[in-house]
Amino acid sequence: MNHAIRLSHITKRFRLIQEMPGSLKAAVLSFKRPPVKELLALDDVSISIDHGETVAIIGRNGSGKSTILRIIGRVYLPSSGEIEVNGRMSTMLDLGAGFHPELTGRENIYFNAAIMGLSTAQIKNKFQDIIDFSELDDFIDTPVKSYSAGMLMRLGFAVAVETEPDILLIDEVLAVGDAEFQEKCYERIDSFKAAGKTIVFVTHDLEAAKKVASRTIWLNKGVLQADGDTHAAIEDYLSHKA
Repeated sequence: MNHAIRLSHITKRFRLIQEMPGSLKAAVLSFKRPPVKELLALDDVSISIDHGETVAIIGRNGSGKSTILRIIGRVYLPSSGEIEVNGRMSTMLDLGAGFHPELTGRENIYFNAAIMGLSTAQIKNKFQDIIDFSELDDFIDTPVKSYSAGMLMRLGFAVAVETEPDILLIDEVLAVGDAEFQEKCYERIDSFKAAGKTIVFVTHDLEAAKKVASRTIWLNKGVLQADGDTHAAIEDYLSHKA
């Protein structure tokens, strides 16, 4: 079986509690349950991604892009459908996600790498590479709650790539870094591609999708609209937007 990721008929619904009119006190005293609205974030989506593929996911805000990445990353469970992932996964889904704000950068490296399944010896072996890539030598013993968004991105990306996963999931976060560090990240992504790793990334940057991915998935209101050649999928997307 050659696929790294397989999603079969994935549907995801969120139940959103709506605000009741009037004050909170009045709502409590009325003993009425607040109305619940159901949001269909993904509607019967099936995707198979082979080992070694680099795939971009595009679409407007609210199209289901981040939801599908979080389902692949096991952050969300689907409402229905089946998911299969073959290989060790590393994720960058939110800035600072998985980092404990009170712990230092050093402590968070050990904590996150351990969660990913690395032994203490493996983490020690990778530790300096993570620091070198992140360029955070002077701040590595500072609690991450004091890190800027760019510093969090640097540390998160360094942990994600230097721990050598089979599958890398990235959700928009590269847009936070400075141009020089972004280019460094894209160079590492290129080396991942050359090594046969699987990469799935969500982006609003269509030029980045063209630069990195040979295959692009376009989602619209939770429905799979296109899945194929990046240039063709982007052309369809842009014509639909117009």
